Amino acid sequence: MVAARITVNGKEAPISPAAPHTTVLDFLRERGLTGTKEGCAEGECGACSVLVARPGTDKPTDWVAVNACLVPVAALDGQEIVTSEGLATTGEAGEPAVLHPVQEEMAVRGGSQCGYCTPGFICSMAAEYYRPGRCAHAEPADGGTDAETDPEHGPNGFDLHALSGNLCRCTGYRPIRDAAFAVGEPAEDDPLAQRREQSPPAPVATAYTQGDSTFLRPGTLAEALRLLRERPDAVVVAGSTDWGVEVNIRSRRAGCVVAVDRLPELRELRVEAGHIEIGAALTLTEIERRLDGSVPLLAELFPQFASRLIRNSATLGGNLGTGSPIGDSPPVLLALDASVVLADADGEREVPLSDYFTGYRQSVRRPDELIRAVRVPLPLSPVVAFHKIAKRRFDDISSVAVAFALDIQDGVVRTARIGLGGVAATPIRARATEAALEGEPWAAETVEAAAQVLRAQGTPMDDHRASAGYRSAMLGQSLRKLYAQTTEAVSS
Repeated sequence: MVAARITVNGKEAPISPAAPHTTVLDFLRERGLTGTKEGCAEGECGACSVLVARPGTDKPTDWVAVNACLVPVAALDGQEIVTSEGLATTGEAGEPAVLHPVQEEMAVRGGSQCGYCTPGFICSMAAEYYRPGRCAHAEPADGGTDAETDPEHGPNGFDLHALSGNLCRCTGYRPIRDAAFAVGEPAEDDPLAQRREQSPPAPVATAYTQGDSTFLRPGTLAEALRLLRERPDAVVVAGSTDWGVEVNIRSRRAGCVVAVDRLPELRELRVEAGHIEIGAALTLTEIERRLDGSVPLLAELFPQFASRLIRNSATLGGNLGTGSPIGDSPPVLLALDASVVLADADGEREVPLSDYFTGYRQSVRRPDELIRAVRVPLPLSPVVAFHKIAKRRFDDISSVAVAFALDIQDGVVRTARIGLGGVAATPIRARATEAALEGEPWAAETVEAAAQVLRAQGTPMDDHRASAGYRSAMLGQSLRKLYAQTTEAVSS
C-alpha cells in the first residue's frame, strides 16, 4: 500500500511519523505552518481553520473550511489542503508575494488586531469567497442599505454564517464584516478558482499504523462492516467533530480508528416515493445544499447547528451515533418521524428513531453495525418549527431543543410530532403532548393546556447550562411561541 501522504499548499508531504491521533493542526505547526492556531482545541473558535478540496455541489471541487484541530491528519491521506500561508500568490524571484483578495481586504479595513484569530478568519472567508453561486445582488428597492434589509448577507452575496465558527476577542466584528462584504469575484486566472473546475482527489484506502495505534479507511461499506466485526473495539469516525474533542480535551486514544466519511454507500441522497433517504456520511452542509429547503424543518435546523465550520464536517450519522441527549439533529428527526438504517456484514435493518435510543449515549446499534442512512417519511407535515434555547444564537450547545411537525387542517390538529432534546438522558418524543393536541382545535385554549403537559415531559436536570425549572418553562413557552408564529399562517 502507498505510504500515507497529504498535499499542503501544492506540495506533497508524508504523514509519517505522526501518530494516528495527530490532528491536522499539530501536523501543520510541526512543519512550520504556524498560521494555523490552537485556540480552543474543540472546534469552537475557528483559529485553526484550513481549506480542504472536497466534491462540489455546483462545480467538481468546492474549497471547504474545516477545523484542523479536530481532524486526524491520517483522515486526509491522499487529500489536498490549503492553509492561510498558501493563499497568497508567490512573487517572481526577488519580488514579494501578492496578498490574496481576502487577505488584502482584511488588512486595509482593519480586520486584524492581535492577529491570533486572523488566519482562521481568512480561511473561512476564502471558502465563502470561492463558494459557487455567491454573487452580487440588486440594491434594495426601497432605497435602504443591504445591512438594514439583510444584515447577514453582503451586497457581494457573502453569507456571514460562513464566519459563525470564528471568534475574535479584540478587533471586533464590524471591520471583519466590512472586509467580507468588500471582496469581489475571483479573477479568471485565480489558481484556486481554476482548481474548482477539476475533480478533488479521490478517497484512498488507508491503513496507517504507528506504534500500537492504527487508522483505517476502508474502500467499501462491505469492508468497513467486516472490519467492525473483527474489531468491535474500533472507534468509528466520520467528521471527527465529537471524537476530536475527546482526543484533545480528554486525551482519549484508540487502538483502532475506522473512518467512514468517504464511503460512497453512505454518501447518497435519494428522494423516493415514500421517503427521503439521507446518507449517514453526508456532511450537514452537503445535505443543506442538496435539499435546498425542500425539508423545511431541516432547513430551520442547519443554521442553528454549531457553526459552518462544524457543519462542513459533521454528519447525521455521527450526531446520532454519539447518542448525546443535547445533539440538535435528534429532536428534529424525531419530529419528522424518521428512522435509521443499520447495516452489518449480514444485511440491514430499519429502526424507528423513537426506538433507537436506550439510555445516556446508548442505543440499539451493535458494535458491528453502522448507521448507513436516515429515512424521512413523506409527505411532510406543513407546520414545522425548531426552537433552540441556548446562550448564543450560533456556535453553541442547546440548553433545550424543541422540534415541531404538525398537520393542521380546517383549524384542527390532525397529527402532531414533537421531538425534545436536553430534558432527559436521551432525545425523546413528547408523546403526551402530542396526544393532548391531536384531534383538538388549534386554539389558545388547546395550546395552553398542551403547554402545561409539555412542561412536565422528560426529566430535566440542573447543570451549568440551565436549571431544571428553566428547561421545563422553556418547553411550555416553545409551544406558545409556535402558536403565536403560526396562527396567522394557518388561519389564512
